[in-house]
Amino acid sequence: MMGKLVVDSIVTWAKEYKVDGFRFDLMGHHPKANILAVRKALDALTPKKDGVDGKKIILYGEGWNFGEVADDARFVQATQKNMAGTGIATFSDRARDAVRGGSPFDSDPGVQGFASGLYTDPNSSTANGTEAEQKARLLHYQDLIKVGLSGNLAKYRFTDSAGKEVTGAEIDYNGAPAGYADAPGDALAYVDAHDNESLFDALTYKLPKDTSASDRARMQVLAMATAALSQGPALSQAGTDLLRSKSLDRNSFDSGDWFNAIHWNCADGNGFGRGLPMAADNESKWPYARPLLSTVKVGCPQITGASAAYRDLLRIRTSEKAFSLGSAARVQDRLSFPLSGKDETPGVITMRLGDLVVVFNATPQRQEQRIGALAGTHFRLHPVQATGTDPVVKSASYEAGSGTFTVPARTVAVFSAPNK
Repeated sequence: MMGKLVVDSIVTWAKEYKVDGFRFDLMGHHPKANILAVRKALDALTPKKDGVDGKKIILYGEGWNFGEVADDARFVQATQKNMAGTGIATFSDRARDAVRGGSPFDSDPGVQGFASGLYTDPNSSTANGTEAEQKARLLHYQDLIKVGLSGNLAKYRFTDSAGKEVTGAEIDYNGAPAGYADAPGDALAYVDAHDNESLFDALTYKLPKDTSASDRARMQVLAMATAALSQGPALSQAGTDLLRSKSLDRNSFDSGDWFNAIHWNCADGNGFGRGLPMAADNESKWPYARPLLSTVKVGCPQITGASAAYRDLLRIRTSEKAFSLGSAARVQDRLSFPLSGKDETPGVITMRLGDLVVVFNATPQRQEQRIGALAGTHFRLHPVQATGTDPVVKSASYEAGSGTFTVPARTVAVFSAPNK
């Protein structure tokens, strides 16, 4: 009867209220059969009969595997691995953790990742390990992000940072396969959602404390780009492009507007420094939070600049069909990481996607990425960025003679062939 209530309620919301998408909290605690029954019921809705095209309604959810139902103990769950091939997306935590660093549950929130300075811009946290350990973890994180950029495909074949030919499923994520999707629509890319610290707050904990406001904004855009420029669906929390902060509150469901408000006017700030977050889920982090809340500041130039730069990336994603390849076979054919292995730069990911080349430079220095196979061919900075809002990315360049892409620090640059 509970399963029937779920199906009937969603059909009612779709028909009577025209809700065009549904997200399931703890979807892994639902039977897979129940979620598939929802999809089947929605697919049966037609404009003529019901006033809505049910096939266009989006379904996705949290496919976590834990608790009393873990490992299909009571029924076949709607978890990440079990929902592969259904077209119903599950949140992918793989690239999220690699981009941010560590996990949302670290006792020390200073554990760094690809977009928060691991190895290339270290902070003072001893939890990051030695320099050699940081470099090794960063390169592994880059492999996790490559899998994420493929749509988290289990069978996607690529060269990893060690120079080995591997599949997405062969990349380790805390003892589980990183790649679990059968098709790009099976995994949902994201770097922050309503749970845990917002992206800005996570970066506040992880970036070196003296990181400038402009560099914080650039790393925010770079982190968001790893999801926005991936295959399959991507999500960003409302206000993340505006550097939204909840003043380091990691569980703000009961924290009121004081912490949760989205500040649409940059003159009001971004919400950071409103005070120590509620004790319930945050008290253990107060020693880390106190010195940051009064020293980290961003203003209108950073807030409006980050939002505009991110919207430029969204324009590229929605105007270039290469970012929406519909099958695993097409992703395998069109997507590659030509500088993986011995030529890989820690803190830089270079992705070739058909007639596009994307360079994610998360380091504090300008980087050159030479792809010898492209020598003699012609690329240019994508017109959206070349005429866009970010003055820094406009200095990115390409030298055809050697096939070298030069990208400024803390920048994502998209290059296109001239006929694009």
